[in-house]
Formats: sequence, C-alpha cells, structure tokens
Amino acid sequence: MRKTVVRPVERTLSRQRLPDHIRPRGLILFVGINPGLRSVTIGHHFAGYSNRFWRLLFESKLTPEPFTHQDDWRLPDWGLGLTNIIQRPSAGVDVLKSREYVAGKKRLIATVRHYRPATVALLGVTIYRALFPEYRTGRVSLGLQDVTLASCPVFVLPNPSGRNAHYSYQTMLKAFCALRNATNRPAR
Repeated sequence: MRKTVVRPVERTLSRQRLPDHIRPRGLILFVGINPGLRSVTIGHHFAGYSNRFWRLLFESKLTPEPFTHQDDWRLPDWGLGLTNIIQRPSAGVDVLKSREYVAGKKRLIATVRHYRPATVALLGVTIYRALFPEYRTGRVSLGLQDVTLASCPVFVLPNPSGRNAHYSYQTMLKAFCALRNATNRPAR
C-alpha cells in the first residue's frame, strides 16, 4: 500500500480558503471544483499558469476586457460570480474525498439559494456528476442541462485547467460562447 506524504507547506495551504466573489442576482455563477495550491498561495481564483479561464472569459465576450486572476474580485461588476464546490485547495482533484463533494453540494445549494444567479455554470463534468448522481455514468454533453440547482438553470462547461486534455481550446471557447448566448448576454 502506498502512503501519501503531506508536506508541511501543503498542510498549511490546505487550511487556507479563497473568498467567493458573488453578488445577489448575478447573471452567471461559475463553480470550480476546488482551488489549486498556486491559487491559494497567491490569493486569487484560477491562478494556475496553464489555466485558461480568464482568456476564455474575454475571448467569448463574457467580459469586456481581458482579466487575469488578480482581477477575480472585479467579476461581480460584470454580473459574474465565482465559487468552488470544495473550498479546500489541493495539488489535484484526485485527492478530494467523496464526503467533501457531499458537503460542498450542500454549501453550493445554500449559496445559490442565497444569491439567486440567473445561471449556474459548472466548470467541468466532474462537478456535474457530483451534484447529480444520476449522471455519474454515461456521456454528459456540454451546455444547458435539463436539471436545475436550487431552481436555477445549470450549464456545463469544460474544466479550463491546463490539466484537462479532454477538450481542445476551440471546443472550450465554443462552450463559453454558447453560455454567453444562452444567458442572452450581449457580446461586449
């Protein structure tokens, strides 16, 4: 049996949390799986060197100007919000536990009920499967789903992490553009 060694730095980082950036009745609430260690170290969402989230937001015209992870706090000004289903940072999703997804689902439902976004955009099929166990197997299509989360429409996007090799950048961009169109957000 292989033993996992947790370094003191990772243990300290795993206790840190990134703040949500949400305002009531926003247009889109983006939901990530959990923050990476670099994001927590820097204090900003989607700060990984290879993460494409910020570029996708701008190129899909969901934001009027290019943003970086340092601008994450500004997204609510554009009707966009950010949170994670699991708040504990990690080097990868493979170390996350089932119980963390269960607890995260409860927290996310409470967050959605409180803030009432027009659309909940899940950044990855993994989150969709965790929230809706009936879809744990089989193919999940990107786009608007036939389910709701706390009465809000759910849209599945590819995970923008650089570790996600399942989708090309062009496929990711098409999905982000489809989100913009589905939410009737004007191209900026």
